[in-house]
Amino acid sequence: MSQINLVYDTLKQCLREQRFTYKQIAQKLNVSEASVKRNFSLQAFSLDKLEQICECLNLSLSDLFSLSQKQQEKISQLSEKQEMELLANPKLLLAAVCVRDGWRFSEIIKHYDISEVEGIKLMTTLDKLKLIELLPNNRYKLLIAQNFRWIPAGPLEKFMEQEVMVKFMDPKKNEPWMFRFYLRGRYSQTSVSIIQRRLEQLRQEAAKLSSEDNALPIEERQHIGLLMAMRPWEPSLFENMKRK
Repeated sequence: MSQINLVYDTLKQCLREQRFTYKQIAQKLNVSEASVKRNFSLQAFSLDKLEQICECLNLSLSDLFSLSQKQQEKISQLSEKQEMELLANPKLLLAAVCVRDGWRFSEIIKHYDISEVEGIKLMTTLDKLKLIELLPNNRYKLLIAQNFRWIPAGPLEKFMEQEVMVKFMDPKKNEPWMFRFYLRGRYSQTSVSIIQRRLEQLRQEAAKLSSEDNALPIEERQHIGLLMAMRPWEPSLFENMKRK
């Protein structure tokens, strides 16, 4: 990740942690909310504007750059032992997913069948696993990097394949598909590489949007599943017709 990307990602993270909205920043800068969104998207704020935004957060520009450097040190992947520990306790896995999505402690115990005492124990365990830094009053600082991924073919990825993806493709009655599209074709390796690169860009954009929405109350956010997959494959109906 470039230094500029890192600075902007860190700034957005600070805004989320202090529950600042783009609308509030727009009022501070005396510009439209659309202008603020556009400048964040294009990473086009002047140093003067960045300094004004930092003032809202009680930060200096040097503080922001220092935090950006620390952001680079956040973990982007767990160890196999950490993944196994999450899998061994479904509520711990749930808590880990919730903090990754920016839930407050009070929202977790209100939304799920988890008592306050149990919730504190879960947060303490996540702190020991170095996924969060537990702060006073059950607040926390997320120690997971923006580009966090499960271990390829690791315990959690296998769990997702077995427990999530199969059920994801088999919706319950009256559960709508927001978007579903299957595309097949025969592609050169160059074209395959282009598709893979653009899918990765979409994944990164979706992750950033989710992260930015963390500042909103739970009631204003809908839990959405997005599955992207690509592999060499031919329907068995066609494969069985191949000339032996």
